[in-house]
Amino acid sequence: MKKKIAFRSTCPISTMLDITGDKWSLLIVRDLAFKGKNTYGDFLKAGEGIATNVLADKLTQLEIGGIVTKERHPQSKAKVLYRLTKKGIDLIPALVEIILWSEKYHHVHEQAVSFAWQVRRDKIGMTKMLMDGAKKIEL
Repeated sequence: MKKKIAFRSTCPISTMLDITGDKWSLLIVRDLAFKGKNTYGDFLKAGEGIATNVLADKLTQLEIGGIVTKERHPQSKAKVLYRLTKKGIDLIPALVEIILWSEKYHHVHEQAVSFAWQVRRDKIGMTKMLMDGAKKIEL
């Protein structure tokens, strides 16, 4: 039997935080959505320094929450591929807004500044392009 998330309340912000409300989960979603990363090893090399046990826990939590799914790697029996589900892809507009907010108020890397500039020119088009790109690799 598959585990379920014990939601603290029916508040929409609370339910989202029950799945992704830590400092790692949205970074994993970011890597899947924007950086083309999709293996355990890819996530370990992302740059923020996540511990292996934490990564395993967060991937399980995201899978239970319906944000990611996993499949066998076609080239290696030892690897698993992670993909965003439709529910995970639907987080992309929220991530775009987080990027815009952070770029507005904090010092961020140049790619984020460039991305924010492009999004501000055509938020609907850029968000749709990102979601469509993620759908192409969705399971």
